[in-house]
Amino acid sequence: MSTLFDRWLRRAFARPNHSKTSATGPMMALYQTGRPVWTPRDYASLAKEGFQTNPIVYRAVRMIAEAAASVPLLLYDGGKELADHPLLRLMATPNPRDSGAVLREALFGYLLVSGNAYLEAVSDSKQVRELYALRPDRMRVVPGADGWPAGYEYQVGGQAVQFDQHAAPVPQILHLTLFHPLNDHYGLSPMEAAAASIDIHNAAGGWNKALLDNAARPSGALVYAGPPGATLGAEQFERLKSELEASFQGSANAGRPLLLEGGLDWKPLSLTPKDMDFMEAKAAAARDIALAFGVPPMLLGLPGDNTYANYAEANRIFWRQTVIPLASRIADSIAHWLSPVYGAVKLQPDLDRIDALSQEREALWSRLGKANFLNVDEKREAVGYGPLHGASTGKNEP
Repeated sequence: MSTLFDRWLRRAFARPNHSKTSATGPMMALYQTGRPVWTPRDYASLAKEGFQTNPIVYRAVRMIAEAAASVPLLLYDGGKELADHPLLRLMATPNPRDSGAVLREALFGYLLVSGNAYLEAVSDSKQVRELYALRPDRMRVVPGADGWPAGYEYQVGGQAVQFDQHAAPVPQILHLTLFHPLNDHYGLSPMEAAAASIDIHNAAGGWNKALLDNAARPSGALVYAGPPGATLGAEQFERLKSELEASFQGSANAGRPLLLEGGLDWKPLSLTPKDMDFMEAKAAAARDIALAFGVPPMLLGLPGDNTYANYAEANRIFWRQTVIPLASRIADSIAHWLSPVYGAVKLQPDLDRIDALSQEREALWSRLGKANFLNVDEKREAVGYGPLHGASTGKNEP
C-alpha cells in the first residue's frame, strides 16, 4: 500500500515539464523550502585560526587575492573589444567607497577563506548603479519551491535584510562558490581541506613560543633525594611549586640559577625538538597548506621545495594554474549575472598586462615571426589583434 508521500511524488514527476529547470530541484526542496540554510562550517574559526593566526594562510590568501584583483579587465561583444562601456565603468568604480581592485580583492579573499563570496547589485528599474561585496558569514541561502535559491537573507546584529533573486533588472545577489562535492548551496574553502595542516602548523608555533618562554630548552624534573622513605610534605610541596612558578617560569626568568636544598636535585629531560622531528613536521604542514591554495611553496619562502627550476618559473605556474583561472571564472560569472542589463558581452582578464607571462608572449611572437606561411593579418589574429587594414575586430591597435 503506497503512502501519501509516494502518491504525491508520482504525481509531481508525472506532470509534463514545460519550464526549463532541473528535474532534481523538487527533491532538494522537500526538506528546506523557504528556510535559510546555514553554512555548514564555522567561518569565524576559519578566519581566526587560519587567516588571522597562520602566516602561511595569510600570505597565500593575500597573494592570490591581490594578484587576481590587479589584472585589468577587457570587455568583448562578439569578437570586438569595447574600450568604453557602462559595465567597464561599473567595474572600475563599483561604489563610492571602493575602487574596482579593492572590491575584487575583498571578493577573492572571502571566496578563499569561506569558499563563498557574495556580490550585491544596487539598481534602479533599468541600470545597475553600484556593487558591494558582502561578508559570507552573515549571508544565508533561502531555497525556493524548485530547490534552488529564491532569495538570500543577510543578518547583522539581530536585524535581517531579504534579497530577492527574481528582482528586476538583475538578481540582487551573485553567489560565487568553490566546488563542494557534498553541498548543494555552499562552496568548500581551501582552508577546510588544509585544516589538519593548519592546526599542526599553529601548534608548532605555540610549542616554539612555550619553549622560548622556558629559556629555550626542554623542561626537567625536581627529584627529592632525602632519607630513604622520606617525601615532601603537602606544605613543602605547595611552597616549592609556588616559588618555581614565581621565580623561574617565563622568558623574564630565562637562565636564572636554581638554588636547591634539602636533598632536591634537578634532572633535565632528554626530549628535544630533534627527537620529535619537530621542524620537518612544521615544514611539511606549511607545504600542505600552500598546496591546498595552489601557491608554489618557493614563492612563500618554504624550505625543501625543489619542484621548479627558479623563482620565475614558479611565479609563472602560480599565475597560470591559480590566479588566471580564478580571475577568469569570476569575471565570466559577473558578466553572465549582469547580462540582462548589458547583453551577451564577455568580461575577461587582460593577459597581455601580466608581467609573469612576458616570456610566453615573447616565445609566441618569435614563433609567429618565423611562420612564413601566415600573412600579417593571420599573425595579428593569432595574438588577439584585429586586421591591419579595415575595421578592428579584436584588441585595440598597439
